[in-house]
Amino acid sequence: MSVTYLVLLAVGLVVIWFGLKTKDDVLMIGAAITGALLLIWGFALTPFQLQLIVEILIVVAVFPICLKCLRG
Repeated sequence: MSVTYLVLLAVGLVVIWFGLKTKDDVLMIGAAITGALLLIWGFALTPFQLQLIVEILIVVAVFPICLKCLRG
């Protein structure tokens, strides 16, 4: 099993972190776009079981926020 997806996910997170730490607007936008593309590419290469776990965790984390919006 190839671990390419882990490398892409890690590099994507590091690039986004770098973009948040920089003061230059052009570098910040470039880092955000590059990091987002790397994260999407890494997630697309991730095995289905891990994708399913991540998606379930995201839904569980966002569900209370959605309920607040419906009530409010």
